[in-house]
Amino acid sequence: MKWTGKAILPHFGHLRPDNVVKKTCIEYETLRRAAGKSQGTVHTELGHLRSALKFACDTRMIETAPKIWRPAKPLTDKRILSAGEARALINGAIEPHIRIALILLLGTAGRVGAILDLTWDRVDFDRGTINLRLEDSQTRKCRAVVPMNPSTRAALDVAYRAALSEHVVEYAGGQIKSIRKGFQGAVTRSKIGHVRIHDLRHTAAVTMLASGVPLEKVSQVLGHSNTAITFSTYGRYLPEHMTDAVNVLDFMNLKAHR
Repeated sequence: MKWTGKAILPHFGHLRPDNVVKKTCIEYETLRRAAGKSQGTVHTELGHLRSALKFACDTRMIETAPKIWRPAKPLTDKRILSAGEARALINGAIEPHIRIALILLLGTAGRVGAILDLTWDRVDFDRGTINLRLEDSQTRKCRAVVPMNPSTRAALDVAYRAALSEHVVEYAGGQIKSIRKGFQGAVTRSKIGHVRIHDLRHTAAVTMLASGVPLEKVSQVLGHSNTAITFSTYGRYLPEHMTDAVNVLDFMNLKAHR
């Protein structure tokens, strides 16, 4: 919120709440887009302004919170890898710590922060589980306890035998803060085109759903608080889930409507 305030306050800071109208919001969008900011950034910044004003109203700092106009939230350009592309990406990782990180990202659907935080005391080989949760975590985004699949278990077994620290993803006995450079190297060597780290989580989610894994289970693996979040994020990738519904609307099929 403080970071967003640096952009918001020069435009809105001198205004009374009742002076914040659609026109001022549109003017703000025009200025920010001219400064090279994306539509998504403007959407987020104005959302923070709305939250701040709502808080001010709830705490009776102001009488009413104005309605904040925002540009539409843009659709994300998620890249979903095929199984072959996922294997090529992993094989493109020449550094052991990048390879294990990629296997975990794809094999657990975890966020990169959770994977880099993972320590060996939360890897249970006996039960076959990986606990991505932190007891003292302050993040709003939930983390899950995920079962190991065979490939992930095999990779973890190799990594554990060579471990020099408590962290699963390590380099020279130290914790890794970022794998961005190594990840881009693997992408380049794999020749699969543009991919972002977070696309691996999207790939895992869509792959599970496309394989018929129930939405409730996919939601648990992703650490979502409810299935509505999972569906709103990934439902558009699976229009076939509505096939049985629209088949009922086949009024030209006499057998279906006897």
